[in-house]
Amino acid sequence: METVSVIIVEDECIAAEFLKEMLEEQGVVVSDIIDNGKEAIEVCIAKKPDVIFMDVMLRDNISGSEAAVAISRQINTKIIFLTAYVDNEMVDFAVESQAAAYLTKPYNEAQIIATLRLVTAGENIDKEPEKTVPEKIHLKGGYIYLTQLKRLIQDNKEVELGPKALKLIDLLASQPNISVSHEQICMHVWEELVNDKTLRSLLFRIRQATDDAFIKNVSGTGYMIQTESIS
Repeated sequence: METVSVIIVEDECIAAEFLKEMLEEQGVVVSDIIDNGKEAIEVCIAKKPDVIFMDVMLRDNISGSEAAVAISRQINTKIIFLTAYVDNEMVDFAVESQAAAYLTKPYNEAQIIATLRLVTAGENIDKEPEKTVPEKIHLKGGYIYLTQLKRLIQDNKEVELGPKALKLIDLLASQPNISVSHEQICMHVWEELVNDKTLRSLLFRIRQATDDAFIKNVSGTGYMIQTESIS
């Protein structure tokens, strides 16, 4: 197996060390062991590991599923979920985060190594291209979001918005027409979970400045940014 860099996100210390030992015996470089979702998002995005072993239940109020979705929207990496149970919601998170594999506990060394080989086989992961984002995204209502400059334009004029409003638009624009959860928005904009009132206040300011044009509330799911073709 070619050298692979791994981050383990696991809230049980013994399980994490056992997994680390198994991987290192195979020549895998384990750079970090993390037990909470907030740190997992920050460290994984910064270090860009080839593979993340992601436990579902973590120590803070961000689940491994939510962390995986947030990470996959920022970097290209292989995510292998580790969980003691399987349900429809978990499968949905795995699909949304484009998870490479899904292992149920208790797992053994043969399963771990076989899964790692499968998700890294036939790929030069060091040269995997970054996700490309268009320079301009045409939004509903005649607005244009400039992804490189982080600016919102209408009729060749910049819409005046604060930094948090632009961070929210930037996040939603990275996945147009796809719902983004409250938790993911909070971690991106505030780097912590905030209450619904704080988020609604920010959305209200954006909607006042844009005539409620392009951000849609998806009931029970989150919010999405709508492109020009969405009615």
